[in-house]
Amino acid sequence: MTDYRHELQFGSFITPANADPRHTVELAVASERAGLDLVTFQDHPYQPRFLDTWTLLSYVAARTERVHLAPNVLNLPLRPPAVVARAAASLDLLSGGRFELGLGAGAFWDAIAAMGGRRLAPAEAVAALGEAINVVRGIWDVDAGTVLRVAGTVHAVDGAKRGPRPAHAIGIWLGAYKPRMLRLTGEKADGWLPSLGGWPSTDDLAAANALIDEAATAAGRRPADVRRLLNIGALGEERTAGLPPTPVEMLTTLALEHGFGTFILASDDEAELTRYGQEVAPAVREAVAAGRR
Repeated sequence: MTDYRHELQFGSFITPANADPRHTVELAVASERAGLDLVTFQDHPYQPRFLDTWTLLSYVAARTERVHLAPNVLNLPLRPPAVVARAAASLDLLSGGRFELGLGAGAFWDAIAAMGGRRLAPAEAVAALGEAINVVRGIWDVDAGTVLRVAGTVHAVDGAKRGPRPAHAIGIWLGAYKPRMLRLTGEKADGWLPSLGGWPSTDDLAAANALIDEAATAAGRRPADVRRLLNIGALGEERTAGLPPTPVEMLTTLALEHGFGTFILASDDEAELTRYGQEVAPAVREAVAAGRR
């Protein structure tokens, strides 16, 4: 297995519910207070039960000081990538370099089409995401010294001005499960961001990791340059074959044997997030450090 050796990070995955927006914001603040490194939100622009994710991220950035923020993952079919790039760089500047960009190729196509988005076949959606990454990175590349031109079948720009420059090197993380998306992750992304519940066994995780590594190598990149992030469900309730049952043992195994460096707990319960940040995360860090020694 590739030795990724990323510093361990822990985060929260919060539902951006509009029924009680103050509670949603307080969960983010509580995540920071609990010592977590990252706060993320779902993005489903066609879902009226959810707050708009960009607006929520901006508001939470103003309510926090240390924690990094990211969409988990951004619905690209309803958000033009050049605009996404400028919005991401702007929020990164305003937050002091605390924004990361999770991207998805799209799902729930009936809902996307109902909102005016273009319906894409699976292969088209993956290709469109690859084009979008080129646009986003191009907008951020202020030092290029030329206007940006990207020829694409879905996402294209012809003479766009570049900038602003983000405050730090924003990571682009992809929510990927199938071979085309996994290969794209290895070729172009800074991180892989799946959910543990999407993998029946650790053998499936290992195969996906290997596919990302192969694609990265073929693209002239180091596999270790692709950070491995993982959404996890309620503590102690994941049922992926090959993993121990307790949260600390499970996350330690995923770090040492499968290279994951960031674990994001999906929870809307403040007490669980606090326990995760103050008890589980330190125990996993200690166990992983001992295992690496």
